[in-house]
Amino acid sequence: MTNTSSSGEMVYVEHKKDINGFHKVILREVRGCSAEVYLYGAQVTSWKNEHGEELLFLSSKAVFKPPKAIRGGIPICFPQFGNHGSLEQHGFARNRTWSVDPDPPPFATISHNKAFIDLILKPSEEDAKIWPHRYEFRLRITLGPGGDLMLTSRIRNTNIDGKSFTFTFAYHTYFSVTDISEVRVEGLETLDYLDNLKNRERVTEQGDAITFESEVDKTYLSTPTKIAIIDHERKRTFVLRKDGLPDAVVWNPWDKRAKAIPDFGDDEYKHMLCVEAACVETPITLKPGEEWKGRQELSAVPSSYCSGQLDPQVVLQSG
Repeated sequence: MTNTSSSGEMVYVEHKKDINGFHKVILREVRGCSAEVYLYGAQVTSWKNEHGEELLFLSSKAVFKPPKAIRGGIPICFPQFGNHGSLEQHGFARNRTWSVDPDPPPFATISHNKAFIDLILKPSEEDAKIWPHRYEFRLRITLGPGGDLMLTSRIRNTNIDGKSFTFTFAYHTYFSVTDISEVRVEGLETLDYLDNLKNRERVTEQGDAITFESEVDKTYLSTPTKIAIIDHERKRTFVLRKDGLPDAVVWNPWDKRAKAIPDFGDDEYKHMLCVEAACVETPITLKPGEEWKGRQELSAVPSSYCSGQLDPQVVLQSG
């Protein structure tokens, strides 16, 4: 399939309908990398490198039917992460249909990015009943020329009653990995975390790097702006850079929990890992007229080897 227009020019942004009639946007770059974004949930469901290899996990049992959230990709958790509040799990932004933003704000981004889409979510009357605030949530999703995927969220309080509002937030990114038992995460060692499997007990991470051999659901606190997820088997390292998001949630349901999730295959836990740029421990409060900005940038690079050993410090210290 060609990705050029009838005039022979590269098509960077294409609007399509999927087999269920859902509106999705495909972003492409010259080298062949791509991303797919659904207007339902403003959710990235696919991110491929120049070789056409899928970098995000999407469950084979994912349900594309409102009001169910799509299992995989990058769900947006707003205005509530998890069950930290009175709303449904992870809030409602991930199961609302967003609009293409007709008048996006100016972005101080690199001008040579051509593959991007601006989306916007505003409260409906129904939403106002469960979360009585006015807001504008603007999201820009950009695929860079080198294949990096950037998500920038801007949330503004547009209340006219003078009231502030408070929220928690996460980019619930599902990374595709070859074998979870051969994956490690660098950049979170020695940090404090809340163990969500133990009633949010606060613990200090021990050891050199984080590896996986059982269910994990942890919220790491005061995390660095850069985290590396190393897939040994594929010799690939994901680098997650973030700004405005001090926490990082690490989640894998493992075998027993996976069997209890209806829209998740029994063995799919082996091939995914969620590392989520988040703001959970200290919620964000906005006064009327104030705006919060949180962004994450994902890149996938070949793992560098040093005398037979992976050297993630090269990744973490560069750039």
